[in-house]
Amino acid sequence: MEEFILSEMPAGSSRRNSFINRKIILRILGILLFIEAALFLVCMGVSLLYREADYIYFIYAAVINVVVGGIMFFLGRGANNVVTRRDGYCVVAFTWLLFTVFGMMPFYMSGAIPSVADAFFETMSGFTTTGATILDNIEELSHGMLFWRSFTHWVGGLGIVFFTIAVLPIFGVGNQVLFSAEATGVTHDKIHPKISVMAKMLWTVYLILTIVVTGLLMLGGMDWFDAVCHAFGTTGTGGFSTKQDSVAHWHSPFIEYVIAIFMILSAMNFSLYFMCLKGRCKQLFRDDEVKWFISSILIVTLIITASLVVHNHYGVEEAFRKALFQVATLHTSCGFSTDDYANWQPFTWMLLIYAMFAGGCTGSTAGGIKNMRLLIVMRNIKNEFQRLMHPRAVLPVKVNNQTVSRSTISTVTTFVVFYLICFFVSWIVLMFLGLGVTEAFSTVVSSLGNAGLALGAYGPAYSWSSMPDAAKWIHSFLMLLGRLELFGILLMFTPGFWRKR
Repeated sequence: MEEFILSEMPAGSSRRNSFINRKIILRILGILLFIEAALFLVCMGVSLLYREADYIYFIYAAVINVVVGGIMFFLGRGANNVVTRRDGYCVVAFTWLLFTVFGMMPFYMSGAIPSVADAFFETMSGFTTTGATILDNIEELSHGMLFWRSFTHWVGGLGIVFFTIAVLPIFGVGNQVLFSAEATGVTHDKIHPKISVMAKMLWTVYLILTIVVTGLLMLGGMDWFDAVCHAFGTTGTGGFSTKQDSVAHWHSPFIEYVIAIFMILSAMNFSLYFMCLKGRCKQLFRDDEVKWFISSILIVTLIITASLVVHNHYGVEEAFRKALFQVATLHTSCGFSTDDYANWQPFTWMLLIYAMFAGGCTGSTAGGIKNMRLLIVMRNIKNEFQRLMHPRAVLPVKVNNQTVSRSTISTVTTFVVFYLICFFVSWIVLMFLGLGVTEAFSTVVSSLGNAGLALGAYGPAYSWSSMPDAAKWIHSFLMLLGRLELFGILLMFTPGFWRKR
């Protein structure tokens, strides 16, 4: 089957690769809009199942997608199947934007979310698996709209582009470049030589997790609709619920433990699960990033548990459950809630902020800085202390018994510093727009880390509806920035990216 070719522009081919391949970009984007149209038809089916009139808006949205996608596909006819890295970044960035612009249409056309800024924010929050919402009456939405809202989490969870890598070869297209431009993390384990086969394998794991969560939630008392929607949010580490009170609506310890455990499982490297299916389970338990991630969750959970018992007078089991759930939902960049942590001791808020910064593991659906990066930075800091005492010592940074190259350490350090710079700049801008210090601080951490929950006026007990429209547009951009790990989107704002070479 025909596939795209990644060109490194060898001598003599600079002219051919000196321009961004607009035709192939249009062709791919057209195909992706066809796929989104098919997703709308699934939601239409849900609306028809519940005999709701909203089904017509999914038809309208699907038709618009097909028409625009058809125009793009037509304009891309005769495209040369050569995709450079610049082409890959363009496809990824424009895919997320187009999916959001067209994905907001059912909300906006139906009047469920009558504001453009709000509809765009809600849809971007869905596809980037952030989970922040502007809705104050979630349960007033139709089943079709609620399903689409949660479905965006599931599609965006493992990556819109990553998903289509498994589908595009059907149309004669597919490429490692698209995966490299969209996939998150420091390393990307190659579990199969062909990227399209690898994508299908990981999506199989993703589907299995979703089915298991759905079954367990139904066992815990949810109906099939709520169970499916919450499974989408859990495995996609998104956080949109079908209830205004989120998971707390069910008052079920069983449901809380199930979602907490599977949020954690969904925030670990999916390629390790595939290794388990092949009988190599030891890799999961020996992985340094997983051990760091689990240890971090347990330590923060135990500290908060002790605080809830001593200061808030919770019972031990309840304190542990509430602490575990909130730490899990923020450490995995999900957005569910079962308790208002605004009533907890203020020092616990800083632990939760740390969890939002850290995020999940590489190769997962989670956001944040990623624990692999933190692990590399901390081990490098440890080596620097030892180097002060032993200047001539050779002290390599090792992860999973493999030496991390100096270039990788430099890249990781640069990313962490740049992440903090983006955070501080955005914090200042939002305070300029009128948000309080606490609100601006926590919402920036939440949007960049795709966590969905914040503090103060935008805590778990409130929506983000009162935020100024300008702030909503900024947060929508921050969600995309965090989902594509900064450089994937900011690269397109550099003059050199568009310069002919």
